[in-house]
Amino acid sequence: MSGRVGDLSPKQVEALQQFRETVQDILPSLPAQHDHFLLRWLRARSFSVPKAEAMLRKHAEFRKHMKVDTIIDWQPPEVIEKYLSGGMCGYDREGSPIWYDVIGPLDPKGLLFSCTKQDFLRYKIRDTELLRKECEKQSKKLGKNIESITLIYDCEGLGLKHLWKPAIEAYGEVLTMFEENYPEGLKRLFLIKAPKLFPVAYNLVKHFLCEDTRRKINILGGNWQEVLRKYIEPEQLPVTYGGILTDPDGDPSCRSKIKYGGVVPKSYYKQESVKVQYDQSVVINRGSSHQLEYEIISPGCVLRWQFASQGADIGFGIFMKTKVGTRQRAGDMLEVLPSQRYNAHLVPEDGSLTCADPGVYVLRFDNTYSVLQSKKISFTVEVLLPDTMPQSPKSEGGSKEESEPSANNQ
Repeated sequence: MSGRVGDLSPKQVEALQQFRETVQDILPSLPAQHDHFLLRWLRARSFSVPKAEAMLRKHAEFRKHMKVDTIIDWQPPEVIEKYLSGGMCGYDREGSPIWYDVIGPLDPKGLLFSCTKQDFLRYKIRDTELLRKECEKQSKKLGKNIESITLIYDCEGLGLKHLWKPAIEAYGEVLTMFEENYPEGLKRLFLIKAPKLFPVAYNLVKHFLCEDTRRKINILGGNWQEVLRKYIEPEQLPVTYGGILTDPDGDPSCRSKIKYGGVVPKSYYKQESVKVQYDQSVVINRGSSHQLEYEIISPGCVLRWQFASQGADIGFGIFMKTKVGTRQRAGDMLEVLPSQRYNAHLVPEDGSLTCADPGVYVLRFDNTYSVLQSKKISFTVEVLLPDTMPQSPKSEGGSKEESEPSANNQ
């Protein structure tokens, strides 16, 4: 039994009746009260009535707290309207709305510097509510229940900028919100034009997704246009994505419906950094440096870091050991990211690096140029793997300091 209207086992029918009775007090505050709606929550919790009830009651509180019933009338900040990519365009062959997320042009840092994470989350809730209402319209129009959407993820241009930790955390909150409050809202997800970096990016967000959602993800290869046409009529698919649909002015990308984002102008910025909770801190003596070693077993892993200094700038660079098992001075190692001084006391620094070769990578904080002042550095460093979760450093930042001749006095 599928657990849907018309295809219920006797036990499922009994669970539905019991569920309706237990949530009778909150039904008037919910967007729907019919069996199709209630069964979504039961399926999401394997027809456990207590678990489904807890989930639905939590959703009722969510709607009240986030003012979801009026969120469609909310006016988002201009920067989100202009630069957050994506949009609804067309319907699949079964009548479900299609939503496009266009990743490449997205400027996550610019957006989070220009609006609050709360505004970002509210906008995503607003999009989801618009899609829910579109499903209701399609249900009435087609005379059958439409309750889920087809999602197309265009990953062309996915790069290291999208792995920025605050952006991943914000996106994780959106995924969690969707999983907890819109169960069974996703029919299928097509992921197209995935670059080599995609396995690393997916590894960062997959733990926000339930197993059922993961099963709905279809990663398409070079024949992605052909596959999309199997599920979507060409008349409902933009030319850019393999169909024949255009805007009234002939635009093959249908920009009147799908926004393609772009770099956020700094005139929108309200802050120059996002507050970060760092994992570790260390005091680096004057004329010294501090090294962190990370062993990269396979190529394609990504080193990601964030750090801030107190009082003054700090040097930072990445090297690769030429002799494993011994401590090496900077001049004896292979320079991977040239060392330079960062004003991390004014604006926290963050970055990432795709490791082309396996080996031991050394992240080096350099205070050798300072003859007067020690520096306290707070930092978070991760190794992002394609197949497993981020690993811990080879040594937990407790390496010895090294003294070298100063180059430039502070």
